[in-house]
Amino acid sequence: MRALVVVESMFGNTLAVARAVVEGLSAGGVDGDAVPVTEAPSQVAPEVRLLVVGGPTHAFGLSREGTRADAVRQGGHPDGGADTGLREWLAALEPAEPGVASAAFDTRVRKRGIPGSAARGAEKRLARLGYAQGPTMSFWVNGVSGPLIDGELGRARAWGEELAGRVSADR
Repeated sequence: MRALVVVESMFGNTLAVARAVVEGLSAGGVDGDAVPVTEAPSQVAPEVRLLVVGGPTHAFGLSREGTRADAVRQGGHPDGGADTGLREWLAALEPAEPGVASAAFDTRVRKRGIPGSAARGAEKRLARLGYAQGPTMSFWVNGVSGPLIDGELGRARAWGEELAGRVSADR
């Protein structure tokens, strides 16, 4: 069984989470790859049974060209530049083949009272494309550029393992 993890990352934190999710998937018996959003295919390969997408939360949701440009001004280095993010990739993604599950995660600044989630926005877009809905998860960073809060990579690995168990049980 295969999984594809598509990730948008500005400061490297979301990419680190994606890699930890792949480690967890692997520990759970699901082969997977973390692919930058700028290199992700617009059609999920037939052998992929789980699509996981992840990105940073910007302005209460999925990033936009302007918020990515702002991240670059703050020292971010998005893979492939600021032109394409998860929002644009999802808009170009082909509808799901039957039986392909999905899950979404985001990275967010951990501050009391700040609403919004890129994962929830991605989840809604995946549902419209026919992907079987899985869980969403937020991983926390200290400040805009991070780093990740202690323990978040361990949580990401555990979540990946949980996702592997769910997909294996659905076979």
